[in-house]
Amino acid sequence: MKVITGVVGNDIHVVANRLIDLSLRARGFEVFNLGVNTYLEEFFDAAVETGAEVLLISSLNGEAEGWGREVKALKAKYKTLDDLIMMIGGNLVVGSGNAEDIVPRYKNYGFDLVCHQVDLNTGLDLLEVFIEDKKLQKSNK
Repeated sequence: MKVITGVVGNDIHVVANRLIDLSLRARGFEVFNLGVNTYLEEFFDAAVETGAEVLLISSLNGEAEGWGREVKALKAKYKTLDDLIMMIGGNLVVGSGNAEDIVPRYKNYGFDLVCHQVDLNTGLDLLEVFIEDKKLQKSNK
């Protein structure tokens, strides 16, 4: 399964980005890593270009929310990405916040999976379960 990953916006957390890349590859994903300082449009362009099934965006500096608000509009613009699994993880707000408030907000922005301050392996476990559930739903139709 193809995954686009990278760090959104003005975030330069190279080490975390590399760990995500390595962990995805270890789980058998084909990874297209856009690196740090990546604009949302670049993620969507890469998903179209590669035929990726998953878009995994990370942010550690908390600035993802400003960028994340544009996800629904961009996804609507890229009509071929209706089935794209949208995931975001890391520290998703500037300052403090709890997951009970943050997760629904990001889901409203258009993300399928939201992992605010969740460790990498737990987040990737959630992704794999989500993928399997989606496959099961398709086969039951």
